[in-house]
This record gives sequence, C-alpha cells and structure tokens, in this order.
Amino acid sequence: MPLIRVVNLCKEFRVSKHQRGAWGAVKNLFTTQYRLVRAVDGVSFNIEAGELVGYLGPNGAGKSTTIKMLTGILVPTSGEVNIGGHIPWKDRVPYVKGIGVVFGQRTNLWWDLPVIESLDLLKHVYRISEDRYERNLAEFREMLGLDEFLHTPVRSLSLGQRMRADLAGALLHDPQIIFLDEPTIGLDVVAKERIRQFIKSINRERSVTVILTTHDLGDVEKLCARVMMIDRGKLLFDGAPGELVQRFGGERELVVDLAEDYANVEIDGARVASRDERQVTYRFVRGSISASDLIQRLSAQYRILDLSVQEPQIEDTVRRIYEQGLLRDEG
Repeated sequence: MPLIRVVNLCKEFRVSKHQRGAWGAVKNLFTTQYRLVRAVDGVSFNIEAGELVGYLGPNGAGKSTTIKMLTGILVPTSGEVNIGGHIPWKDRVPYVKGIGVVFGQRTNLWWDLPVIESLDLLKHVYRISEDRYERNLAEFREMLGLDEFLHTPVRSLSLGQRMRADLAGALLHDPQIIFLDEPTIGLDVVAKERIRQFIKSINRERSVTVILTTHDLGDVEKLCARVMMIDRGKLLFDGAPGELVQRFGGERELVVDLAEDYANVEIDGARVASRDERQVTYRFVRGSISASDLIQRLSAQYRILDLSVQEPQIEDTVRRIYEQGLLRDEG
C-alpha cells in the first residue's frame, strides 16, 4: 500500500455574494446569498515512501487547499485520504507525530524567542529523546549553517535564515513525511541553493518523503523526479518533468556553427530563429521532424563546425501550460 493514498478528494467553500451600490448594501444587511466554490475537485493520487514530488499550479489552483487537507488542517467535503494508516483530520495527535510542515510565508517558531529556545521547546512538544535531539540538532547546525543565528530572536532573522530554522524545527522529530509550501519564496540565489541541497539531502539520506508546492521552477528542475499539476481544482498531469517538457515543450532549438558564410541558410522542417554571422539558431516543432533528421539535412547542404540541440526549459513549458491552458484543453 502506498504511503499516501488520496481518492476523489473534494473541498468546497461557501462564499457570500455581496450586491453592489447603496441599495445593494441595504439588501446585504438583511439577506445574504452564497455560492459554492470547489477549490479541490476530485483529486486522486498515490505517493510511495521516499518520493520527492512537486505539486504545481497557478495561484488559486487548489495547491494549498490540498496540502491543508493532507496535513489535517482542513476537513474535506468528500473523498478519502490515508497517510501511513492515518486519516489526518481524525487521527490528529498520532498523525502529526510523523509529519513535518513548513509554510514559506509563516513560521512555526516562537517569534520573540532565540532560535535555540524555539528548538528546545519543539523537543518537548514532540517528546524527542535527548540523544536524538542532540544528534539531529548537531547535523542540522552543520548542514544549514544555524550557528550564525542560533541565539538570535526569530523576529530578527532574515527570510533565508528563518527558513533554515523552520526546516530544522520541522525535522527535529524525524518525520516520515514533510510538506513544504513555497519554501524558497523570496530568497536570494545563494539561500535558495542551500535550501534545495538540504531538501535533496534529507530525501536521499533519511528517505523522508517530500511534497513540495512551489512557483519556482528551479526547485522542480533541481529536486523533483515527479510533478503533479493542478488547475481549477482538478489534477491535470502526474508524471516526470521530462514527460511534461516532451508533451508540451513546444519548439526545440538547434544551434549550428557553420564553416562558411552562406548567403542562404534556410532548411526544410525548421525556421531560422536568429543568425549571428556563421552561427545560426533553428527552431523546429517536436514530432514534425527529429533532431537527427534535421542534422542530416543540414549536413547535406552546409559544412558544419559544431552544433548543439537545446531542449525547452521546464519554466518556459509550465508558463505556456498556464497561459494557454494546454492541459485543460487536453482534458
């Protein structure tokens, strides 16, 4: 049985409808009309122990609502969730002992206390043994560089420092699963890389199952072997990032360094995207012609010094999916 099993998960919210204008304001005082908004609509998936899964979607797609149901913060309208033998919103106490949660825009630490005192408090909250606490704290101090701000109040930390402290706090009790909601939001390049390396390490070395929601596609490229995409409450894609690029990546690029300065560098099956003296960039549609066939055509017409095939970036692919609704159209 998978570690996380989600079947036809739905969450509806009742939202009041306010009427505009002076007369509408009077009517709002006496009658309130509501409409139902389905934030999560029939989502189903399984996650095995030790996976690192990216959960993607535009703002308002239903990502955070899903995570809140998986962590037991929200009760679903319908559907089933079983995580490690627990139903999150029913088995709160035993369930939270085995999970860690980090929200990028809020902290789980005590605002006015130094970081070390917050971690000491978490030791008692989770009833962590002294040996395990000291072992984990020593490891996290080294991996996350906590010593530089360990005795600083949480309110005085930079965003990157607070995120490192939150990650340490979420993992002190050796959770089986950690939910990360936008863990690199607002961080600079150096801080992002440090957080990513830490996430990768705890997944590989401790076999912690990681569910990651993010808008930073760099997180996905560097961390996730599997991505799920949700939009308008529906799960529209579940697979490898490479498969996403393969199916929706659009045009590929072939950059060619020519041996001579040819007047005409047109070729059947591709278009010239740019030219800089003898270097030409061609773009061609995946599925209409293979890179090897295009290279053969070029070699037959021109003398080539060097060439490289460049695949679309996952960030560009996901942006196209969001902007053009490609997965919705496919569904």
